[in-house]
Amino acid sequence: MTGAARTETSENRQVAALPWRRGADGVEVMMITSRETRRWVIPKGGRMVGKTDPQAAAQEAYEEAGVQGEMLETPVGHFRYAKRLKSGAEQACVVAVYPLEVLIQLGGWPEDQQRRRRWMSQAEAAEAVHEADLAELIRRFRP
Repeated sequence: MTGAARTETSENRQVAALPWRRGADGVEVMMITSRETRRWVIPKGGRMVGKTDPQAAAQEAYEEAGVQGEMLETPVGHFRYAKRLKSGAEQACVVAVYPLEVLIQLGGWPEDQQRRRRWMSQAEAAEAVHEADLAELIRRFRP
């Protein structure tokens, strides 16, 4: 089997941050738009050489959402989605989600011209995502 075929048929492991804060009405989650489809997602990306998975998730939160804070070392759960590749094929991905309590929200960040970000209630964030298991993870998250 070639590397390209294996990449498209095997499950790719990724990491994500669930940026959260305590708002006046309870826990709020920072959602960002994806670059391609502009739908609401959480910051995520591939695992990184030389970084633990929580460190990689924190890096994604900084690059994609412009937030920094205290990251838990243990994921609160996982979700699956199909990533559309440039070839048109889909790749199955499983994403470990690490909670990040936001302590710093930057005015400018690496992808600020490519994405929008917005604080949402947990219920609103769960409704905004397309992946059912991510929605459930957001709904049941308790810091």
